[in-house]
Amino acid sequence: MISRIGFGNGEHKAKDVLGQVYEYFLGEFASAEGKKGGQFYTPASVVRVLVEVIAPHRGKVYDPCCGSGGMFVQSEKFVESHGGRFGDISIYGQESNPTTWRLVAMNLAIRGMDFNLGKEPADTFLRDQHPDLRADFIMANPPFNISDWWNEKLADDPRWQFGAPPQSNANFAWLQHILYHLKPTGMAGVILANGSMSSSQNNEGAIRKAMIEADVIDCMVALPPQLFFNTQIPACVWFLTRDKRTNGRDRRGETLFIDARKLGRLETRVLRVFDDEEIARIANTYHAWRQDGETEETYRDIPGFCYAANLEKIKQHDYVLTPGRYVGAEAVEEDDEAFAEKMERLTAQLAGQFTESARLEDEIKRNLARLGFNL
Repeated sequence: MISRIGFGNGEHKAKDVLGQVYEYFLGEFASAEGKKGGQFYTPASVVRVLVEVIAPHRGKVYDPCCGSGGMFVQSEKFVESHGGRFGDISIYGQESNPTTWRLVAMNLAIRGMDFNLGKEPADTFLRDQHPDLRADFIMANPPFNISDWWNEKLADDPRWQFGAPPQSNANFAWLQHILYHLKPTGMAGVILANGSMSSSQNNEGAIRKAMIEADVIDCMVALPPQLFFNTQIPACVWFLTRDKRTNGRDRRGETLFIDARKLGRLETRVLRVFDDEEIARIANTYHAWRQDGETEETYRDIPGFCYAANLEKIKQHDYVLTPGRYVGAEAVEEDDEAFAEKMERLTAQLAGQFTESARLEDEIKRNLARLGFNL
């Protein structure tokens, strides 16, 4: 049916339309499938947050659990929208589900994009399809808190630079796998469950502490609820880099915290999305802090939204990375009052209005009586 549709004269336009049709069907199918759909599809507005912050202009882009390829598609769109050329990025991915592996291959082929998804669908931890890859940009939305990932073959894996991940939860295995494949000058964005920011169970706290002291955590973003099809677990984004001196000011010893939990709007009863302005607010805040030329804005801490913390501040919070601990409460507007004071004033105002209402009611009754009407 698609082959019979007229897409106009330009080949590139045809690819764009085909890609949009395919992406639309993926999104609709993921929505209809609910929890199952979330296994292969990350909503576009969430992907755009990662892409706009990481800003992949040119180089190798890698996703170790690539689903249907949304990270790659949005990266290519970013390059073209910023004056780059189609093909400025090289795409590397891996996916364990055979059906999803074919979905991503078709999604990229329809758009005319070159890619390397490995020889076959395979488990990222046990059969790494790109063992020698060092990527410029890594973006991933791994399955949250998976407990059946471990194998004895992984016991002394060189990827566990910051400590052996707990066998009952793969969150810190994903983070370390991604850091292992990141170039010294590269940057990564990883969506994980909120528990990864504060858990101290089964060596997770020790691994997080080691990562903080190695200064590989660039920015933490807390996300609002209801962004994903397959889970109501609160989520966050870890932005990682091995060298905070590159692409902007020297940020060594400093981490940016952004609390975006109040952003987004409900597109349906169960699914929240970010608007363009909200995506830009998160990305511009990061780029202003980094001073990398992606925005002309000047960074400043905003109570309730963003805060740049040094290592000492993070130590004071026991190496917990929850943004709410750092950004503080939202600034009170000049015309706002403390709750108790406002309640007392409004109660007095309401009492006065009741008194005035009673006075007017008596006056109306007297006027009606003079006219011969009695209530």
